[in-house]
Amino acid sequence: MPGNKYTENSGVLNTRVGRLLRERELRRNNRIPPSNDANRPIEINHPSEQHYSEAGADRAPNGRHINSSNGRPTKQRLLVVANRLPVSAVRRGEDSWSLEISAGGLVSALLGVKDFEARWIGWAGVNVPDEIGQRALTQALAEKRCIPVFLDEEIVHQYYNGYCNNILWPLFHYLGLPQEDRLATTRSFQSQFTAYKKANQMFADVVNSHYQEGDVVWCHDYHLMFLPKCLKEYNSEMKVGWFLHTPFPSSEIHRTLPSRSELLRSVLAADLVGFHTYDYARHFVSACTRILGLEGTPDGVEDQERLTRVAAFPIGIDSERFIRAIDAPQVQQHIKELKERFAGRKVMLGVDRLDMIKGIPQKILAFEKFLEENPYWRDKVVLLQIAVPTRTDVPEYQKLTSQVHEIVGRINGRFGSLTAVPIHHLDRSLDFYALCALYAVTDVALVTSLRDGMNLVSYEFVACQDSKRGVLILSEFAGAAQSLGAGAILVNPWNITEVAAAIGQALNMTVEEREKRHRHNFEHVTTHTAQQWAEFFVSELNDTVIEAQQRIRRVPPQLVASDAIKCYLQSNNRLLILGFSATLTEPIDTPGRRGDQIKEMELKLHPDLKVPLTMLCSDPNTTVVVLSGSDRAILDENFGEFNMWLAAENGMFLRSTKGEWMTTMPEHLNMDWVDSIKQVFEYFTERTPRSHFERRETSLVWNYKYADVEFGRLQARDMLQHLWTGPISNASVDVVQGSRSVEVRSVGVTKGSAIDRILGEIVHSKSISTPIDYVLCMGHFLGRDEDVYTFFEPELPFDSIRLPRIKPIEPRSSIEKRLSPKLPHGGKSSSSKTQSKSLPHLGPNSDKKSTTTTGGGGGAAYGNSSKRGASSENGAWNVLDLKKENYFSCSVGRTRTTARYLFNTSEDVVTFLKELGEAAFSNQLSSYI
Repeated sequence: MPGNKYTENSGVLNTRVGRLLRERELRRNNRIPPSNDANRPIEINHPSEQHYSEAGADRAPNGRHINSSNGRPTKQRLLVVANRLPVSAVRRGEDSWSLEISAGGLVSALLGVKDFEARWIGWAGVNVPDEIGQRALTQALAEKRCIPVFLDEEIVHQYYNGYCNNILWPLFHYLGLPQEDRLATTRSFQSQFTAYKKANQMFADVVNSHYQEGDVVWCHDYHLMFLPKCLKEYNSEMKVGWFLHTPFPSSEIHRTLPSRSELLRSVLAADLVGFHTYDYARHFVSACTRILGLEGTPDGVEDQERLTRVAAFPIGIDSERFIRAIDAPQVQQHIKELKERFAGRKVMLGVDRLDMIKGIPQKILAFEKFLEENPYWRDKVVLLQIAVPTRTDVPEYQKLTSQVHEIVGRINGRFGSLTAVPIHHLDRSLDFYALCALYAVTDVALVTSLRDGMNLVSYEFVACQDSKRGVLILSEFAGAAQSLGAGAILVNPWNITEVAAAIGQALNMTVEEREKRHRHNFEHVTTHTAQQWAEFFVSELNDTVIEAQQRIRRVPPQLVASDAIKCYLQSNNRLLILGFSATLTEPIDTPGRRGDQIKEMELKLHPDLKVPLTMLCSDPNTTVVVLSGSDRAILDENFGEFNMWLAAENGMFLRSTKGEWMTTMPEHLNMDWVDSIKQVFEYFTERTPRSHFERRETSLVWNYKYADVEFGRLQARDMLQHLWTGPISNASVDVVQGSRSVEVRSVGVTKGSAIDRILGEIVHSKSISTPIDYVLCMGHFLGRDEDVYTFFEPELPFDSIRLPRIKPIEPRSSIEKRLSPKLPHGGKSSSSKTQSKSLPHLGPNSDKKSTTTTGGGGGAAYGNSSKRGASSENGAWNVLDLKKENYFSCSVGRTRTTARYLFNTSEDVVTFLKELGEAAFSNQLSSYI
């Protein structure tokens, strides 16, 4: 049997798109055709569904389970977690409950999903304080595959009515935070947020108690933003997705929320975060970058190399249910009555919840303006407005109801007659069949939401219009505008004149244009269904987890402190190379903020490291080198008191803390480019608020970490374009891009290229006669400087390192003059230490650009050692006797690294060096006894 394009080329399945295309093809081939029964009740439990059995089940690559008895895949369990269960529960007795299934959009979405076995977890909407009632309700809901979360009245009041409906919902719909007394508001914020977190933890406890390995957990909406974090803390391997059914506001709106950072980080614990539109997804990523200072990527948000995928998944409806309903006898009877009732008049329809965000007053006022300007239509058009009451006990909603009634009465009194009125307003909901009939007879549907997550009324209208071919007027602030915008007339609901003109355009539209618009929208509604939305989200979630696992495999393991310490104690001559910034510095980033700019610009040694460093430096058989990109003054200020070696500006300057500074720079190093680059950096610093640049003797660094994220990136891009086409087009320089910095340095200036010269001077100065048999190299180094890790790598193919013994020479004035007329140097060190000696190179190849590569040579010292004089006549000897188990290279905070091991933060470094220092000190004491 010939294979398809996926089976023939298995390489396609290694990509995310390839895997998702295969899943899509499988779903299409295995899709079960919908039933033709228009009266099918909405149920959660399908009798035909195959139940998942934990016993003997294995995992398939696509996330499905395989039944070991017959080898056929069984359904993957899907735990749908929402604030409310899709049922209404009514207590009939002490241990008796009656349940009525709700016909919500989410229920419809998951009805047609055949690849998963769905279970619902949520609040039943009733307070059940007694254990007997809880047990009886749990048993009744189990028959519907529902699992209840029991919330008491106080939690519901603070969590649901308070934080969710009074704070999050208005904020996400751009209505802002409640304008109350500031002190009272602060208190209510805190108490309601505490209840919000407690309720989310209660949901998490229920999920954890029912979770089985391999389940997919799908969290829904703003009620459960804290839930992903709770679930991941319980089980980091759990597949967790979170979807928001409302808009997500711009970062400037979201940042007004007191708990903004905690909520964002909680959501980022999910593997996949979904929104209805790309705009909402973009706002979320922007909030994470601007508020949390994280890195936004095309795929989502990156936090310490962990990627949370963020994407748009526009929801749909069960279009087949509406299409089938049109042919039902009840609907046909309603259609006949409506046509008779409104014969000779065009029917306009609005179906909304009576809510501030639905724009009902704006809609009615626009209709009034249309009637004012078009007398011809006054007795030929009627607006039917269905306003479903909601939150009737809230004063703001009561005020809105009164306002709408007042406007409707005024317009009907102005343009109506004894036999007809232009507006029919109903403050109630309609049953499904009556609503379908109303959609079918409508000529123009009017949706004027001021802000709406999606608005599926527009989808339902299109699905019922296959014969009428009515026109849809749709607010551009509804999420559906991005899906149905091509076939609808898009309007700004705040512009009454524009909406009135759109009404005229719709009523006078030709049959041909109506046909084209409807065909486009109808195709979208019938292909982008709720079932397809749910399947697509879960497939993406499964694949996101696969990608994350592949990413984790490429991440180095955590450094095991006990292993490194054990090898340290067993060795005879040790070399410790430590970075400074983000490695030995005190922490400056606080939770929820992007750090303190002033503190970051003034690098300080972590106070807890003074004792451990003193212990390590006091060991005569241990050499400690601080290798940093910082200038000499900063290293002098922080490490002058220790007995160690300091290598400043990526190793271009070196000194023992007991000696003078000397230079390791190659003789031919050209610094003529500095002045022109300095002018460019000064210009962009002036143009970019909160950016700054550092002038070093061998490089210039422009940092925009604390500038506006997007503006900083644009400025960096402009700067690079200008540099490449102008000042550095013919200069021998390298441009090193950090996450939010741009550095220009001379070619060959890397930590790896300088390490052989540094090592040679250390060996000579300390008169080391015993080969170094232990190396610890640790730092938060840029990718360009990670050649220092591979320099010592024993597993790379190379001959043994042989460094010629050298003698210090006097400072060369020509080098001093080439660097700058006067070498600036500050800090607490004496002026005598500011002089620089020049170190001779340790071999003919040590200053060549090729020595900075990180791939196979391992740095200059890993070149052909025979060229450097391996004989004793030249005074060369084996400096390193390094075995694989005695080399520990460790990256701090960077998972994309060539280092063997990883530490997540500088706090991990502090903990490790404390243990290492204590072990080293104890080892010294034992040797004296």
